[in-house]
Amino acid sequence: MRSRDLWQALSARRYLLSAWPWRATAYLVTGAVAGAATLVGLAVALVVGGALTVVLVGLPLLLLTALAGIPLARLERRRLRLIDRAPGPARPVRQPPATGPWPWLVTRLRERATWRELGHALLFALLLWPLDALVVAFALAAPLHLAATPLVMAAFGGGEEAKVLKQWTVTTWPAASGVAVLGLLLLALGGYALGLAAGVRAELARVLVAAPHEGNPEARVVELTRSRARLVDAFEAERRRIERDLHDGAQQRLVALTMALGLARLDAPPGPLADQLAKAHGEAGRALEELRELIHGIHPKVLADYGLPAAVADAADRSAVPVDVALELPGRLPRAVEAAAYFVVCEALANVGRHSGADRAEVTGGHRDGRLLLRIRDDGRGGADVAAGSGLTGLADRVSVLDGRLSLSSPPGGPTLLSVEIPCEWTERFA
Repeated sequence: MRSRDLWQALSARRYLLSAWPWRATAYLVTGAVAGAATLVGLAVALVVGGALTVVLVGLPLLLLTALAGIPLARLERRRLRLIDRAPGPARPVRQPPATGPWPWLVTRLRERATWRELGHALLFALLLWPLDALVVAFALAAPLHLAATPLVMAAFGGGEEAKVLKQWTVTTWPAASGVAVLGLLLLALGGYALGLAAGVRAELARVLVAAPHEGNPEARVVELTRSRARLVDAFEAERRRIERDLHDGAQQRLVALTMALGLARLDAPPGPLADQLAKAHGEAGRALEELRELIHGIHPKVLADYGLPAAVADAADRSAVPVDVALELPGRLPRAVEAAAYFVVCEALANVGRHSGADRAEVTGGHRDGRLLLRIRDDGRGGADVAAGSGLTGLADRVSVLDGRLSLSSPPGGPTLLSVEIPCEWTERFA
């Protein structure tokens, strides 16, 4: 059976005849070379950065040195394939909230894995690569030198003598042959020693640079965040389906019923029947209006077709208080973000009309630094209280599902300012 990793191969009888000793040797040799190069690179970066700190040029260099573990960890994960045919996926990487070098740098520096990988780089440069080199020297180079004693004696000693590891001298062919046999035996043992050393070394690398185990809290947080995003998308899709079914199904039937009752009123002679038809026609009309309001509240068509700025402008036109709108968005945002932002604006304007006593309100905002920013302000009496049943708690929950933040400032006497921040990126640009 084909071995999947080095540990399985070590327990097999044909280990020495397989490719695994060579793979273990390659892992240790490349580790020694990469570690020495890392030591030189870190030393140069620290010396140059420290020397240039006096003119502030060295500070960015020292800051970038803290990220040295990221490329080294990527290289280490590639080298692990020499030990394990399927070493597992790389660690999950958080996406920056915006494009550009600064958001990327801040995101990387805030990750715990970045500092763990930096610790691996320092350990690699100061301790691990010398150990890799020593293991290769004692388990491979020394036995090969012993095994080559007869060749050395014939080629360089004139057939009379040969130095063994630069410590002993052999002067006879039987002694040289005995040393060669000893070298071959030690080479066989060295193959197992190389495998054990490479396996232990790889396990340490997995702890420091591989993806966290599923039981790790960090991995669970990542999975919970992804599942929450999937639930939000599924909820928005279901809401749009309900809106479409009501619009294309129940609303059309109610329109047909209203028209039929209207025609019946025209044909019916004056009397009790005509009065009942008029009453039924009025009730059908009111039911149609309520259904249209319900459909608009579930997912307004203007939001789906034209985006958040048009939907906010429509909500401002329907507000009981005059509203100024200055929302600058050059493109479409994710549907869940647009829906959450729209309903926050609608609820906030409804609260302004019911509770604030304001003469005027305004909605401003835009997209900056990878975030949708909204500000709803009114000149009312203030004193809004989250615990008073104004619906603000529900709005905060709706925003927090998208990793957003809602804050309220409403001192007695006003003004009231509701601020919303939701991280998001563009899905498309307006034409």
